Amino acid sequence: MSLKNISIVLIKPQIGENIGATARAMKNFGLSNLSIVSPKEKWPNTKAIYTSVKASDIIHNTKVFNTTSEALIKSDIVFATTARIRNINKKILSLAEAVKIIHSSKKKISILFGPENAGLSNEDLISANYLLKIPTDIKYESLNLSHAVSVVAYSLYCSKFKNVQYKNTDKSEIATQKDLFKFYDFLIGNLEKTGFFRPAEKKSFMIKSIKNIFAKQPLTSRELRTLMGIFSSFRKY
Repeated sequence: MSLKNISIVLIKPQIGENIGATARAMKNFGLSNLSIVSPKEKWPNTKAIYTSVKASDIIHNTKVFNTTSEALIKSDIVFATTARIRNINKKILSLAEAVKIIHSSKKKISILFGPENAGLSNEDLISANYLLKIPTDIKYESLNLSHAVSVVAYSLYCSKFKNVQYKNTDKSEIATQKDLFKFYDFLIGNLEKTGFFRPAEKKSFMIKSIKNIFAKQPLTSRELRTLMGIFSSFRKY
């Protein structure tokens, strides 16, 4: 799958800000091809440009068409998003199923999104090879236009870059067990001096609980030194 082969097609979008927000979502997740069919507001749209922020290049390169057919003329596979199950003889795919098909394809793909007030018409849905339904709570299935694009774009991006790893910015080394045992001795010794372990018969359980608190996740050497400094300041006080 190449993200460059995927086009987002907005059918009769009504709000310029939604188009701009759509462009931002696309750029976040590596998509760049945006087409618009019969936008309600005049084009170019200053609201869309303003809302797109650093994705204004997508707005400036947006293709505008009068009909859905014109927008899809160069597409090989078309997916049409829908919140409602329509009485149309089309295969309805979940987002995961659609992403799987797109991921394995090298063809030119268009994904249709309908106007904010009503979604895609039956005529637009007929133009698609598949219907795509984003899973949502059945109590409220309608998504904002740019949010719907964001969900789809994110899913496509993740399917292409499954093993994304981020470089850890913390340069501190993980504390060794020897360091942890030293910290436990320091902490428990000071707690004994303050008479913390009361009643005496619960001391063993309390020590286990204290150790468990600090063993739940790896602590760095720097964090251990900070903790010892904190407890030392309490002792002085």
